[in-house]
Amino acid sequence: MARGTVEDVVGRYVHVSSGGVDHRVYFEEAGSGPVLLALHTAGSDSRQFRHLLADAEVTARHRVVAFDLPWHGRSLPPDGWWAEEYRLTTERYVAMVEDFCDALGIERPIVLGCSMAGSLVIELARRSPQRWAGVIGLSGALHVEGRFQDWPLYPDVNAQQVVASWTGSLMSPHSPESSRREVWWTYSQGGPGVYRGDTYFYSEDLDLRDVAGTIDTARCPVHLFTGEYDHACSPEDTAAAIAAIPGARGGTMPGIGHFPMAENYPLFRTHLLPVLDELRSAEGDR
Repeated sequence: MARGTVEDVVGRYVHVSSGGVDHRVYFEEAGSGPVLLALHTAGSDSRQFRHLLADAEVTARHRVVAFDLPWHGRSLPPDGWWAEEYRLTTERYVAMVEDFCDALGIERPIVLGCSMAGSLVIELARRSPQRWAGVIGLSGALHVEGRFQDWPLYPDVNAQQVVASWTGSLMSPHSPESSRREVWWTYSQGGPGVYRGDTYFYSEDLDLRDVAGTIDTARCPVHLFTGEYDHACSPEDTAAAIAAIPGARGGTMPGIGHFPMAENYPLFRTHLLPVLDELRSAEGDR
């Protein structure tokens, strides 16, 4: 952008009560219209959606809202956080998303999530299809194995560098280097144990393999996409989810890895925009 450009992105805090705990949650928003709620990946924050928030074609039709989970980015942990180990569970995660929406008065948003959030949106559609105009999962599956590890807590491991590099390997070598290094940088800033705590949800707590067939995509459309270079949640994992959920759609995104919206936004938006058009049209017909 040209020197002196001021982007139309506004950042604020909202106080959210979730699970009996008070949280001061940071969020950014831009645009107007039906809400597109963007959920970040494990161990990172909503900066991953800065390109989406600045996309005038999207914000002309949607109010894009992206927030940092507590413990992430600009949302501090709640008071007394030091008294227990941080582990994200399905119940806590679902509650936080629902309670955040309630705090801002957001009704029937389209929910876009990546990685752990790409799996979460499937659970959101299963639990309460009436709450969402549709879900879009990136790098999401019914169950992902192998991501929950203890080594980020080892005192002889520089987790801020190693976690960033471990997750960095999930990106496509064809994505722009500047974008890939930006993803690495934001991952290097995660709090101690936060990435590990998130992957407990992603890789241990959530398992939808026995219930995926009950999801009603007539009430809440489900679209799932995974980049061809993703080896944490592989295209095969996402294909299995699509096959198991009646009416789910999506597929593999060529040339992209695990972080589509951050590592190669121009390519990712070619997959996103048609889905947004379809969901917006379907919602208007209801």
